[in-house]
Amino acid sequence: MNLIVAASTMQEFFKEMWAKYQESILRYGKTMMMIILVLVIGWIVSGVLCRVITKGAKKIKDVDESFVKIMKSLVRTVVWVVVLLIVLDLVGINTASIITVLGAVGLAVALAMKDFLSNIAAGFMIVVLRPYKTGDYIECGDVSGTIKEMGVFSTELATFDGLFVSVPNSVIWCAPVKNYSRNPRRRCDIPVRIAYTDSLPDAIKAFKEMLENNELVLKDPAADVLVSDLADNSVNLTLRFWATTDTYWKAYWQVKSELKVVLENAGMHVPYQRRVITMVDQTK
Repeated sequence: MNLIVAASTMQEFFKEMWAKYQESILRYGKTMMMIILVLVIGWIVSGVLCRVITKGAKKIKDVDESFVKIMKSLVRTVVWVVVLLIVLDLVGINTASIITVLGAVGLAVALAMKDFLSNIAAGFMIVVLRPYKTGDYIECGDVSGTIKEMGVFSTELATFDGLFVSVPNSVIWCAPVKNYSRNPRRRCDIPVRIAYTDSLPDAIKAFKEMLENNELVLKDPAADVLVSDLADNSVNLTLRFWATTDTYWKAYWQVKSELKVVLENAGMHVPYQRRVITMVDQTK
């Protein structure tokens, strides 16, 4: 009996509330349904646009992964800002005044954080113009290293000795960038000294044969051995050759390791530094 009485009381209560607040319940219920619908649509649109960007990037040659991440982040931000404005409008908040206030606040913030915003602008220009991509080895001012990630505000690098370096995008954008990985091949110059008593033609011939027999040294352009200087104690030669960017350092160290063997087999010598001192007898 108690349960029946309680159920009857609750039923009467809900009937009374419905009769009294019917319009408000319908109005707020409709608003909540619209808000949920807008949030779902925003979530779907954001996901679809991100997938479109990912698929489109795969069809375009040499698109950097960092560019895809930044574009997806930008798209998500724009979609959810629009969703937020629509939700505020649905709940009866004047979005026009909010946009005006946000514009004024944004201007003040922009003036106060111009360096911060310049990093964002520089990051966008770097992603669009692509002076480098992830995995490239670059040198920019006092900073050099392999690009690990390009972000909206900064670029992360790893140095040769494994150190982490984070550089603001505006610093890189305002300085010349030397990209060692951009071109498919690189030229290498290795200096070597021989004695004046050694035969210069024999030395050039021996070094050229060494370079021609090295599989890592490109045949076109052809390698060359040049006389770079006639120094006090030696004839200075330069071994000039080209290698692919991927095998550049391997070719460099391999050629340097073969130099001593070639010198010895050709009967040449690496001259030592010599200084002649003349003693003057001041007593005469």
